[in-house]
Amino acid sequence: MAVILITGASGQLGSELKVVSRNYLGYEFIFTDVRELDITDGEKAEKFISQNNPDWIVNCAAYNFVDRAEDEPAQAARINSTAVRNIVQVIKGSQCRFIHFSTDYVFDGNSNVPYSETSSTSPAGVYGNSKLAGEKEALAHNLSMVVRTSWLYSSFGENFVKTIIRKGKEKGLLKVVFDQIGSPTYAADLASAVIQIVSGVIRNQTAFYAGIYQYSNEGVCSWYDFATEIIREAGIECNVLPVRSSEYPTRAKRPHYSVLDKSKIKETYNLEIPHWRSSLQKCIRLLL
Repeated sequence: MAVILITGASGQLGSELKVVSRNYLGYEFIFTDVRELDITDGEKAEKFISQNNPDWIVNCAAYNFVDRAEDEPAQAARINSTAVRNIVQVIKGSQCRFIHFSTDYVFDGNSNVPYSETSSTSPAGVYGNSKLAGEKEALAHNLSMVVRTSWLYSSFGENFVKTIIRKGKEKGLLKVVFDQIGSPTYAADLASAVIQIVSGVIRNQTAFYAGIYQYSNEGVCSWYDFATEIIREAGIECNVLPVRSSEYPTRAKRPHYSVLDKSKIKETYNLEIPHWRSSLQKCIRLLL
């Protein structure tokens, strides 16, 4: 029986993996969060991983407070980079396969065409730099798969979709930036894709190809477009007005364009990725 260790299991993606795992019998899933396994502690990570001897590790743990990271660079690095190194030091040279998640923030956001896995990285802030460092740590193991994603949301945890619904109910008017373009990602879709890949390798003897991949839902929108659709799907009476990023200053710079090219993961693992609108509908049905 394949043993699959999930770290950061109480976050959005980890919670969705718990849901998806119920459809996959015959595997031993070990779901952990910092209380069960603190991967920033090298000794604890080594002991836990060695005792459980997983065939797969899926690392969902992340520091994703983009603005706060500017004031907490050490904490961001500890979770997004050092913790990844701790895992890799235990499994390096073994047959344990490692899946780690990264972000569109590794790019500068100045492109006008979708970023591929080979596009030049140039993070604009502390958060992006810590995630890029984590990518490099993960790839030190020759059976590692790094999956970059963007604009993650879920029925679990705190995220943009929940915030817009809450504020939309509280206020009659919302202002949302229209000059930041990307692709939302429903964490349930990403979780399903990950388990499909894992199961394909285990059960169907599909080849596992290490390296960097990218995953988001299909389609492109601005945060304004996304918010407008959220309000409409939720049936909330609220006006949404488009504003420039300059009217909504943040501690950390946001990428103006962060659309990810997903061709590689779709072709390599034969994945069909839903459009962001249809996935948003599914999520909102769970929330209302």
